Amino acid sequence: MEAQRTIDDIREKVRALKKEGNTIAFVPTMGALHDGHLSLFRLARQHADEVVASIYVNPEQFAPDEDFEEYPRELQDDLKKCEEEGVAAVFAPTDEIMYPGKQYFSIEVDELNEYMDGGSRPGFFEGILLVVNKLFNIVEPDFAVFGQKDIQQFRILQQMVNEFNHDIELLMGPIKRANDGLALSSRNKYLDDEQRKLAPGLYRSLQYVGKQIVDGAKNIELLLNHQKNELEAKGFKIDYLNLFSFEKMKPVTSPESDSKYILAGAVYLGETRLIDNLIIEK
Repeated sequence: MEAQRTIDDIREKVRALKKEGNTIAFVPTMGALHDGHLSLFRLARQHADEVVASIYVNPEQFAPDEDFEEYPRELQDDLKKCEEEGVAAVFAPTDEIMYPGKQYFSIEVDELNEYMDGGSRPGFFEGILLVVNKLFNIVEPDFAVFGQKDIQQFRILQQMVNEFNHDIELLMGPIKRANDGLALSSRNKYLDDEQRKLAPGLYRSLQYVGKQIVDGAKNIELLLNHQKNELEAKGFKIDYLNLFSFEKMKPVTSPESDSKYILAGAVYLGETRLIDNLIIEK
């Protein structure tokens, strides 16, 4: 399988698919594909006739001190996986294709990025909104599929699609996990053997607190602080661990009935940042 490398090429491919009467589900990725990505392709297939993917490590969403240069790039292996999953076309542009000159326009987001990853990584979501908006305009899919692991990204893109009137239905695939519960991530490759053994601890902490909340626990802050201390004692560095409202992506201390919440955490093991979350509906 060969990737489409230019905007004209991928547009021609997608338009040919549409001309045959096919609906298109689009799965944007940064490559280094794992079973989590493959599950998104399969979800896409359930909703559309053909699946189109992108593989692009977007420099605009990395801060200067982050891992842009180290981020795994495995295009040939990724293309093989796409072919095996029946993906109809893969758009794999270069930086020169996506950002051919100075970018005079940007997209800013208000409130929804104040906490969680948005609070920890300034400029992160502006970079995501820029590239996804470009990709949506290039591919013009009927559906776009994203993973729950990046749930704040999903909520922000949901708002962008609504406010910018993109005629695209967003779909969210559940988190795919290893047998020990660790959320699959391309960055898991950075973990050494000892860190890999510790890594599922974040998920176990989320599970513990989540069950207490569903069972009616009142002092959520105490529960969270206890789990933070437990994780730190095991060698984790805590970025955040909190309960957030899904609608506003803001911290919540007293969840109400008939509402949707996100119990989310981000931690470091050494230099590797891990994120995970549970959806809680009361």
